[in-house]
Amino acid sequence: MKKTVLLLLLVVSFNAWTQKRPKLVVGIVVDQMKMDYLYRFSDDFSASGFKRLMNDGYVFHNMHYNYMPTYTAPGHASIYTGTTPAVHGIVGNEWFSSSTGKEMYCTDDASVATIGDGTAKEGEMSPKNLQTTTITDELRLATNFKGKVIGISLKDRGAILPAGHFANWAFWFSKTGAFISSTFYGEKLPNWVTEFNNNKNYLRYINKGWNLLKPIETYNESLADNNVYEGKLNGAPPVFPYNLKEMYDKNDAGILRSTPFGNNLLADFAKQTIENENLGSDDVTDFLTVSFSSTDYVGHILGPRSLELQDTYLRLDETLADLLNYLDQKVGKNNYLVFLTADHAGAENAKYLNDNKYKVTNVEPKEIRAALKQFSIATYGEDLILNYSNYNLFLNKAILKSKGLDVASVKNGFKTFLQTQEQVKKVYTNDEINANSGNDLFLNSISKGFDASQNGDLVILDKPGYIEYGQTGTSHGTPYSYDTHVPLLLYGWNIPKGASHDKKVITQIAPTLAQLLQIAFPNGTESEVLTEVFKK
Repeated sequence: MKKTVLLLLLVVSFNAWTQKRPKLVVGIVVDQMKMDYLYRFSDDFSASGFKRLMNDGYVFHNMHYNYMPTYTAPGHASIYTGTTPAVHGIVGNEWFSSSTGKEMYCTDDASVATIGDGTAKEGEMSPKNLQTTTITDELRLATNFKGKVIGISLKDRGAILPAGHFANWAFWFSKTGAFISSTFYGEKLPNWVTEFNNNKNYLRYINKGWNLLKPIETYNESLADNNVYEGKLNGAPPVFPYNLKEMYDKNDAGILRSTPFGNNLLADFAKQTIENENLGSDDVTDFLTVSFSSTDYVGHILGPRSLELQDTYLRLDETLADLLNYLDQKVGKNNYLVFLTADHAGAENAKYLNDNKYKVTNVEPKEIRAALKQFSIATYGEDLILNYSNYNLFLNKAILKSKGLDVASVKNGFKTFLQTQEQVKKVYTNDEINANSGNDLFLNSISKGFDASQNGDLVILDKPGYIEYGQTGTSHGTPYSYDTHVPLLLYGWNIPKGASHDKKVITQIAPTLAQLLQIAFPNGTESEVLTEVFKK
């Protein structure tokens, strides 16, 4: 009898504890989203999308990344682990590793295989390179693996890294038009995913093409159509309207990524995920991570001042409104918690700035590599460069040893040369980074993004405004505000209305969620929380 009473008390206690959490957490990452877009496009947003989150939730206007390089994979990992690449180990999308001497991709895993209608390589992915736990991992542990965690994105890294090590599933988009996964998660796709794929939902977006959502007069925050700062979209000139069917016939379903309809398709898939996996249907908290990638593809190709980018955000606003309405109906108002942020922001097009009298420029990475090779041969009689990528320079230690060259002296030689280059602000050796005293703002950012077992012998910091990229579109990666300043909107369950303009850092999101959910912190986090959302 006593055992029965004790068991009943434990069940009641557990149920009471679970009531302190939302039924569902939805983490939304918008790839390459600048905080500026919420201001610049505000007049053209509806009241039900971004504005609903801002007006009825809590807005952090001054949220920043606190490390370099500001890329997609490190961004997603940092949001969900509450720490930086120096700790979680995801130091780029792909990177040359000093410990292995090989190129690696952030989610590569040759021990697993594709499941679903994708190519063999597309599914050889898992979170094994992520060295710490995520907030989603901690939720799984806290609920004895009863709470479901599922990650979805057009990009493999945007689905896998947020979902963590213990996820039930991660799904990403294949160029075949299907959502796929890997054997890390299961032996075959759930039936509902197969059915979604068989319906070829992507075709209805491709067949209708892409024209402006609103009258052209609406887009007065953007430059004229087909300007010199835009690249070609899947081989077509950057001019509305776009014949997506023609692009699809010449390429594959992957063309959907660089249109706003990649976001629409992902939102369709998100609703099917919630429906078929019964997310948010009981009192044990589930977590859905959603990463909208089309904004990044459009930004890279066409730039931050293009009509296409503005149209992508106006359409994403509608998509968010529809998703929030669905959550109201399916999970119930006040039963779900949403946060929206970005994995990085993005630079202005350097040629556009230069044409408007700010004397900066773009520098092609291949030009930097060529200049380094020329200097090396002229100075040391041989090409000593093993790799240059992600602002990291790796020296070939085997050649240095065979020639009897002093490593420290050679590093300083390359450092001196690099600092004569027009685009370079400063160069740090790995010794300086490892010995960081904390007094140099940008060295701090580089140090937080630097894994001594993987990164290079030197790290280059370009001057503000310069960009290691082509003349059209844009990119990101630096520790400057145009690459670090992103939105953070929290909305729904137990979130007060309000706003903060104090500077915050991206690694505060995961520990804040941990405190809201009353679960353990991810194991690598510094545990600094956003105290504002706890004030009622």
